[in-house]
Amino acid sequence: MTSTMALRTRAFAALLGLAEKGIEDVVDLPAHRAKRVKLQRSLPGRYVFGRPDSRAVVEEITVGAGSRALVHRPAEATAPLPCVINLHGGGWVQGNPEQSQWLTTRVAVRNQAVVISPTYALAPEHPFPAGVESCWATLEWVVAHADELGIDAERIAVMGDSGGGNLAAVLALLARDAGGPAIRAQVLIYPGTEMYDRFPSEDRHAEAPVLTSKNMRAFARLYMGERYGDEDFRASPIRAASHAGLPPAFILTAELDPLLDNGARYRDALETAGVPVQYAEYAGAIHGFMSLPGVVPVARRALDDIVDYLDRTL
Repeated sequence: MTSTMALRTRAFAALLGLAEKGIEDVVDLPAHRAKRVKLQRSLPGRYVFGRPDSRAVVEEITVGAGSRALVHRPAEATAPLPCVINLHGGGWVQGNPEQSQWLTTRVAVRNQAVVISPTYALAPEHPFPAGVESCWATLEWVVAHADELGIDAERIAVMGDSGGGNLAAVLALLARDAGGPAIRAQVLIYPGTEMYDRFPSEDRHAEAPVLTSKNMRAFARLYMGERYGDEDFRASPIRAASHAGLPPAFILTAELDPLLDNGARYRDALETAGVPVQYAEYAGAIHGFMSLPGVVPVARRALDDIVDYLDRTL
């Protein structure tokens, strides 16, 4: 589908260096060569068009098994506060907590919450399941240090975009299976939920800006490494034996995203299992739009929707 918004967004994506060529030069490399390439761990500052909310206080700490994390909190608030653990996107091979600060600082201020954004093990140097394990270690550490963080361990949500949305969904499954920590809600922003099966949106938007179908496949191969083809639900949360008993979810998708059906199919799986789901598909939006609020204005409406959802669930 072509629209004025889509064409405008494609042009801006090209200017930002986020169009397909800039990504494929890295992810097309075989994993053994990619290990010798200095991957762009820090997406350029221009990737985040919106400025962080100046009303949030930001602190850098060490969490879990030595991961770095940014802790965002409202400047004046009375503890204990609800907590949102946010996992950044980047196809499991790049990115950092800084790229999400337009979103995380606003959630902290508007929801009066502590938002913790950790780093996690990145492929290809640390292939699956290293990323999952480091995120789980962070979740356990946060709960164990709830008092010193000033958070209410009974009011925790997980949130993530793209690859981070995949990891957030996996944390919810792991927490359910382990009998805790208790997770009140999951916010999954254009998540990858299926590693191998090809859904129709991947063909419909195969040449979309920012993320192409070719990129999707390349990121998956780098992430999975020698375990590519493994049907472990920790890689593809839609393949879990059961989705019953999971926390309520808000799933956000973009109309012009090859990952659109990943989110829609996961909604269907959760609803079939009796899990309350709020679902939104944002017209004219592309993959990564939550990091481009100055280019894709609907990101601001999506922010409002996330804030409202967390108000109700936390």
